[in-house]
Amino acid sequence: MTAKNEGLSHADFDRLRTLIGNESGINLSSDKKTMMEVRIKRRLHSLHIASFGEYCDLVLTPQGLERELVHLIDVITTNKTDFFREPGHFDYLVSQALPDLAARHGASRKSLVWSAGCSTGEEPYTLAMVLSEYSQGAPGFRFNVLATDICTEVLAKAAMGIFRSEVVTPVPQDLRRKYFMRSRDPQSDVLRIVPEVRSLVEFRRVNFMDSDFGLSDLREIIFCRNVIIYFDRPTQVRILQKLTRHLAPGGYYFAGHSESLQGMDLPLVPVAPSVYRKNR
Repeated sequence: MTAKNEGLSHADFDRLRTLIGNESGINLSSDKKTMMEVRIKRRLHSLHIASFGEYCDLVLTPQGLERELVHLIDVITTNKTDFFREPGHFDYLVSQALPDLAARHGASRKSLVWSAGCSTGEEPYTLAMVLSEYSQGAPGFRFNVLATDICTEVLAKAAMGIFRSEVVTPVPQDLRRKYFMRSRDPQSDVLRIVPEVRSLVEFRRVNFMDSDFGLSDLREIIFCRNVIIYFDRPTQVRILQKLTRHLAPGGYYFAGHSESLQGMDLPLVPVAPSVYRKNR
């Protein structure tokens, strides 16, 4: 069967956006109805379901919540990212944050870094490259990058570490030569992150609505940029309170330039544009 011509009704849209809001915290306004209809139509085709109403009935069953909800969230989430996006953050990380952490905790240590809302992997791989470069001048410095997202589809793509050459353009040429491999096929337009860098990034699914993120160790550095804009303000506060609980005292939190933490009850002090340090 294929999807009928009837579009997504307002009633079914409300059912789905309520479910998505409750399960993921993502706030979908009424103007997102067309976007949702277009994206869910692909799932109808994949599942051989005839109508949006039938799909809603499926996803709202206990079996649907268990098996289909993750795919629903996958198709409606927006994943926009770039290598070296908001490059000033990486400059601050190397010139200020890491030297400060080394002065307080010693240069010989393993730094735990978290890219929360990592999308297709450009941010955590940028961090891995930047930290690899930093480590060459800091004997004993080691690191691990945890990269998380709610969307399983982008996590699978990110873990492969394969990107089209146009996507890699923001990476400085010297780092491109050092940290990317070209395909053996001369006609191919893709590059792949070298295994040494891929091994430094761990990808994992995390839903910000979960009470426990499953992290046993505090992070020295958290990048969560251009993610909380998809939530309403009360949800933003709850998410940031949970994120900062996983940030070590004196650790650094990097937000997106379009995100404001002003007026939130958080243990963070601003130290640079959209950069915060946790109270010690």
